Amino acid sequence: MADIIQLLPDHVANQIAAGEVVQRPASVVKELLENSIDAGADVIKLIIKDAGKTLIQIIDNGKGMSTTDARLSFERHATSKIRSAEDLFSLNTKGFRGEALASIAAIAHVEMKTKQEQDELGTLLEIEGSGIKNQDVTVTPKGTSIAVKHLFFNIPARRNFLKSNNVELRHIIDEFHRVALAHPDIAFVMFHNGSENFNLPVSNYRQRIVNIFGGKTNEKLVPVEEETEVLKISGFVGKPEFAKRTKSEQFFFVNNRFIKSPYLNHAINSAYEGLIKDGSHPNYFLNLTVDPKTIDINIHPTKTEIKFDDEHTLYAILRSSVKHSLGQFNIAPVLDFNRDNNLDTPYDYKDKNASTPRVEVDQSFNPFQEERARAKSGFSASSYKKEPAAQWESLYVGLESKGTKTESDFSEVEFESNPENKSLFTEGKQVETGQATYQLHNKYIISTIKSGMIILDQHRAHQRVLYEGFLKHLTVKEAVSQQLLFPLTLEFSSTEMEHLKSLKDDLERTGFVFSLFKDDSIEITGVPINVPESEVSIILEQLISDVEQEVPDSNFSATDLLAKSMSKSLAIKTGQSLAQQEQEHLVNSLFACKEPSVSPTNRVTFITMSVDDFDKKFM
Repeated sequence: MADIIQLLPDHVANQIAAGEVVQRPASVVKELLENSIDAGADVIKLIIKDAGKTLIQIIDNGKGMSTTDARLSFERHATSKIRSAEDLFSLNTKGFRGEALASIAAIAHVEMKTKQEQDELGTLLEIEGSGIKNQDVTVTPKGTSIAVKHLFFNIPARRNFLKSNNVELRHIIDEFHRVALAHPDIAFVMFHNGSENFNLPVSNYRQRIVNIFGGKTNEKLVPVEEETEVLKISGFVGKPEFAKRTKSEQFFFVNNRFIKSPYLNHAINSAYEGLIKDGSHPNYFLNLTVDPKTIDINIHPTKTEIKFDDEHTLYAILRSSVKHSLGQFNIAPVLDFNRDNNLDTPYDYKDKNASTPRVEVDQSFNPFQEERARAKSGFSASSYKKEPAAQWESLYVGLESKGTKTESDFSEVEFESNPENKSLFTEGKQVETGQATYQLHNKYIISTIKSGMIILDQHRAHQRVLYEGFLKHLTVKEAVSQQLLFPLTLEFSSTEMEHLKSLKDDLERTGFVFSLFKDDSIEITGVPINVPESEVSIILEQLISDVEQEVPDSNFSATDLLAKSMSKSLAIKTGQSLAQQEQEHLVNSLFACKEPSVSPTNRVTFITMSVDDFDKKFM
């Protein structure tokens, strides 16, 4: 049998590797930004067009590369970061695998200009699909400029699977935030389709957070500082009252590298235990500095997963540090007995001896004496004067004169309570006929039908009713709004404001009325009918949370997402007691829907049990 195993060509291997390294345009942004940081740049400019599908360009003022290095940087496993396997355990750079540029060049058109400070001319490289199309000298400033065009041009399937521009741009901004937060000592500028999204000057860590998430963030931050032999912690956590329903402002950095760690996230949540509501997530921006020898970064090409030597110790230190900061700045409640200042002894009384208190009593006071006798003693006893009560017979004076009835004619007198008793018994006949629905454990509604009975999940059923109602308003565009007596102002971060601006038209079609849209807040003067004012912030936070989570449906639309999110927020919750009429109305409304059998998230809303099913249970 002939040999069938063969070595793959480099361009094929690069495309395979690109599937892991470059998942979407945001992956390219991350890799190129980290390369610029490793090159020692202190000013980095990011230019995006069409959410990275058309152009991703990074311009930095780093050390640049020679002609040979520029050519070699696009080869697989070519890197300047490490020299041996031992270097993996003492990493001080972002990259080390040598796969990024080779993977990017395999699936895009890449143009790179680079020049070192001592050189007069720089190097120009143009690569398409791992093939070098042009190499020449060029005039360019010190540093490197890499332009990635037409991403996934040779992999149409991958390009077709990219999400909408808004979704892809959101992922790019997320990566930009992570890199910018880790390096406040570097200036970052970001442009999208010609407009400036971010301009972050060199600053301290707190100011960098404020520049990214808005000026209102400053008052929400609580500093955290702790240093031990194992770990150094620095950064900020959010005050409990500003906890959000999303995890968009949760950042862990280990040695200036963004990581994801559910285990350490649990440590933060446990520190906030009892301070925030269920379903809310605290904000944190924490830098952890550890010995590079105690961590392993080489777990995944994205390098966001890290293995620690002693996770339990880190967990305990992190949890106690956050709890200490919350208590130190009077954020967490403490057992404190408030002292009344009136009970404090003045300083000028500290040398005085306490005298025995004296009680003066008027021995001549007698409450039974006549008023004149008490007046002689100088006391007014008017409060003790007892007015003579009227004789009870006087209450009935004149009754006989008003009519001919005598005391024995009470048989014809009608009492007020008699009609009430009659109506009480007449209503009782209606109760005996039985009720059509029952509520079980404030969660399920049971209703009888000819063949048996149906059991509804009240939360899912109400979701379906609200969902179809919102869809009707959004498509017909005839929503009714109720005006608020006073405008409602809500504050959001810059990223959240971008989501709300993109959904503004759809929100207005549901009944929301916005009078003002600022960079970090909105003003609402009208809300949809049946939406209480206290629920507005919860609805919008839930909506932002749903937008930030990638929706897998292929027919995803902002209208559908908005209807699903609002129905989920406003639906009757499990544990809520419903009156008889409310139960019947919910049942009737559900079966008036076009698709009553499932909720908007495709979960069963009701089940039926026939009489035969009951008979089988008793066999």
